[in-house]
Amino acid sequence: MTPGDALRAALVVLAAAMLQVVIVSSLTVLGGTADLLLVTVCCLGLLRGAVVGAVAGFGAGLVVDVLTLDTLGASSLVLTLVGFWAGRYGETTARGTRLPPLVAVGALTILAAVFATFLRVLLGEEVVAEHALVGALVPALVLNLALALPVSSLLRTVVRPRSESPSAAEVELVA
Repeated sequence: MTPGDALRAALVVLAAAMLQVVIVSSLTVLGGTADLLLVTVCCLGLLRGAVVGAVAGFGAGLVVDVLTLDTLGASSLVLTLVGFWAGRYGETTARGTRLPPLVAVGALTILAAVFATFLRVLLGEEVVAEHALVGALVPALVLNLALALPVSSLLRTVVRPRSESPSAAEVELVA
């Protein structure tokens, strides 16, 4: 990843975190809200790999936790795992189709909700599991899936996929 790609990815993640906190989190549809940040981290992990996805998830979660004054590190942990898992999925599947963003966002939305609920319970916070895992998850899943393809297309234009990155010059071994 070139420094320019890293800067563009960081700016996209920061913009997504700000949009999530300021606008998207206040828009409720049928009891659920879209998670633009999860979709962004997931698509970035698909495009650039597990390490970039995990770093982006950690940074994005830290920004959200600081801005919302939530439990510091909770969102970071969840989004780090989302970025890593999306990156591993992207490294092991075909990148040419439009299906991987939908599959990854759908599966990771569900896994992130389960893991976040479990983490909140471990931290001793009061959580209504039925609301978090049933009532709010279904609309959030639909909204995240609706965001998956546009966010993936936007990230594909802003941050090049790993296969399109400039490669190192060919090296000839002389023996």
